[in-house]
Amino acid sequence: MTQHLAAPSTGTSDDAPGHRTGWWQDAVIYQVYPRSFADGNGDGMGDLAGVTARLPYLRDLGVDAVWLSPFYASPQADAGYDVADYRAIDPMFGTLLDADALIREAHGLGLRIIVDLVPNHSSDQHEWFKRALAEGPGSALRERYHFRPGKGTDGELPPNDWESIFGGPAWTRTVNPDGTPGDWYLHLFAPEQPDFNWEHPAVADEFRSILRFWLDMGVDGFRVDVAHGLVKAEGLPDLGAHDQLKLLGNDVMPFFDQDGVHEIYRSWRTILDEYPGERIAVAEAWTPTVERTANYVRPDEMHQAFNFQYLGTAWDAAELRKVIDISLDAMRPVGAPTTWVLSNHDVTRHATRFANPAGLGTQIRTPGDRELGLRRARAATLLMLALPGSAYVYQGEELGLPDVTDLPDEARQDPSFFRAEGQDGFRDGCRVPIPWNREGTSYGFGAGGSWLPQPAGWGELSVEAQTGVEGSTLELYRAAIAARREHPGLGAGADVEWLDGPEGVLVLGRPGFVCTVNTTGAPVRIAARGRVLLASAPVTVDGAEAVLPADTTVWWTV
Repeated sequence: MTQHLAAPSTGTSDDAPGHRTGWWQDAVIYQVYPRSFADGNGDGMGDLAGVTARLPYLRDLGVDAVWLSPFYASPQADAGYDVADYRAIDPMFGTLLDADALIREAHGLGLRIIVDLVPNHSSDQHEWFKRALAEGPGSALRERYHFRPGKGTDGELPPNDWESIFGGPAWTRTVNPDGTPGDWYLHLFAPEQPDFNWEHPAVADEFRSILRFWLDMGVDGFRVDVAHGLVKAEGLPDLGAHDQLKLLGNDVMPFFDQDGVHEIYRSWRTILDEYPGERIAVAEAWTPTVERTANYVRPDEMHQAFNFQYLGTAWDAAELRKVIDISLDAMRPVGAPTTWVLSNHDVTRHATRFANPAGLGTQIRTPGDRELGLRRARAATLLMLALPGSAYVYQGEELGLPDVTDLPDEARQDPSFFRAEGQDGFRDGCRVPIPWNREGTSYGFGAGGSWLPQPAGWGELSVEAQTGVEGSTLELYRAAIAARREHPGLGAGADVEWLDGPEGVLVLGRPGFVCTVNTTGAPVRIAARGRVLLASAPVTVDGAEAVLPADTTVWWTV
């Protein structure tokens, strides 16, 4: 059935609520994982109608933009990151009309919309790939992916030694139309996610068209998935005797962070700049150094890049100061804002990460000390929101949600959980649907159940339970984002001034503002820095001195 859309939106207009030039420079951007945010039709799966109904909550939270994880037509082999049709909505999430309504409602509330774009690979159910398999060797469509003959006497070995991020070989052998073993195809992720060959002009043409389709729909930007992976080294060379999975993000790989990706993003930037309303692109780029990440946000490329080095930093004053300095120093020469993020849909929530000993990475399998984790998470959030640049908030972190570490195996849906190697396969723990109400079968997520089971007691962390409650994590986020918007010393700019403080305490200055962070496990007495604007925990001020509780951040106005 044909869907008739209203006239295309031109994005957030110049006179829309909250408009400002260079809005992304210091924006607070909220990540919505659609299947776990709000269920509009009661089927247990979050959807676009549910997101639209909850947009006033996000406006009241004070964020500038909403980033939506994939909602495209997909077999859902990897939670929608296996796209079968980039111009269609998967029925589990709704229709194009629902997407149009969401974008328009968001703009009416002064919110911008950023959507995920997945250009490194498609679904194996994409029409191009299905035809490439059906037509067999020699099909022109095979040139749009990486099909190669195998090694060995009968081609029984993969074309090279690359490994999938999800574990096992990065190659799967095909079966020819006559039933004989065929060529192999490359998939850096799941076998259901064949990599595009970006050397082929049809791939570049297609994605320029996809960009225009969604820009014409009115989206304000794109978060580019695996932005570092599109171009592969010429000849697809072997990596050699290395543990590839341990090297990821630590070294330039023949399939990641190749210099050729930047030509692609320069071509995309020209398209973004044609549209009104300051449309942006955000790189999800895992690189060996922050300096290489900065290459993605040069003036003629993207606008932002995720700062994964910051996300992985332990709760330690010296380590935090080091990564903050490195991040600001790297972005300053290219004139791009630094981004800060503590949680997302691929890593353990920081309320659980900080509840466990440092050094366990970003995939934690134990709940740890819940009280300690929440205390540190609140303090870490105030530090993040005090820094110059743009901050990302992952849905539910404003409620202080922990990871759900005890999901039964039969409930899990993360594809890497079902593979023997690769990612730990416990990403489901940060994807459990968030609670809106104290009671109900899904705590207000929807009229029915939820696609992943929510823990008992989830209702006490709900929006309803925390709204208007002094000291709640939700009210802390609301107050912090409001203060960040109103205070000239927060968010804007590109520099911090480090001031003297006791060991284990960060003291950073911004214009008219000081942030003190006690990362130690004990109270610390410091000089009072002015008037307390906001604190992650109650702080005692006695004249010229103050006592910072353990794992606490305080904002001061001076």
